[in-house]
Amino acid sequence: MEILKDTFIPSRAHVPYGKNNEIVIRNLSKNYGKKTALENVSVTIHSGMYGLLGRNGAGKTSLMRILATLSEASGGEISMNGIPIKETGKIREIVGYLPQDFSFYRGMSVYGAMDYLGLLSEIPDKIRRERILALLEQVNLKEDMRTKVKALSGGMKRRLGIAQALLHNPQILIVDEPTAGLDPEERIRFRNLLSEFAEDRIVILSTHISSDVESCCENIGVLNNGKMIWNGSTEELVGQAEGKVYLISAAKKQDKQIKEKYAVLNIISSQSGTQYRVLSDEEPEEKHMLQSPTLEDGYMYLLSQRSGGIER
Repeated sequence: MEILKDTFIPSRAHVPYGKNNEIVIRNLSKNYGKKTALENVSVTIHSGMYGLLGRNGAGKTSLMRILATLSEASGGEISMNGIPIKETGKIREIVGYLPQDFSFYRGMSVYGAMDYLGLLSEIPDKIRRERILALLEQVNLKEDMRTKVKALSGGMKRRLGIAQALLHNPQILIVDEPTAGLDPEERIRFRNLLSEFAEDRIVILSTHISSDVESCCENIGVLNNGKMIWNGSTEELVGQAEGKVYLISAAKKQDKQIKEKYAVLNIISSQSGTQYRVLSDEEPEEKHMLQSPTLEDGYMYLLSQRSGGIER
């Protein structure tokens, strides 16, 4: 039997969904030797989709692993639906987890892998069979239930990952960089799937792709260098860049000058010239149009302010 390193195996599940789900994190820290991965993180998360944004290495995975009880915090307190994080068995009854580096029982069939995980979670036979079939139907894998896991596409494996994370009927679902490597169609399908599950759960979506969060999360936290630098609504984060985003039209020969002068978000080239979508605290001198900000604009502006001004 293939043994997976550091696999999240939920405890025996019998806990129903909660309508008042809540994760409370207070002064959380995580150190790896002399390196600080998380520093005094405090946030409260309620039911629905919660997006966790941050650059690679910002501390997102460290936080997710602590919430999934795969890693211990160096300091601080966490409770999940009123249960202290130190009560690992009870936490695993209510948490489903899909890690960033998702591996599975490659030599098994889709159904066989799900069934084996259900056995490990001590889910009774009849309930296990019914739940597996219902979940595979929900993630559009029922017709592939006899297919070997190693033969699945990247998107299909991610959907199987969600199915296994939900197998023990959790109240809280944690997914770490779930759309990495997926094509646009699979990313949209995956986000829609998570939104459906979030109707009666907490779903934490950790990613560095702002469009994944903008389309499905009402509230957002932003981690930067291990610190929570933002916690609020998607709309409020977008508003951080209000009046700061411009579309500049310039000749191609001005390319170097524009890049030195502004923080360039996007470049659109055509035969008639080049347009630069830029962040700027001041109105540009060049021909320009003020733009409505997106979540990515607000996110980039927030990060730039934390580094002492808009980065060129």
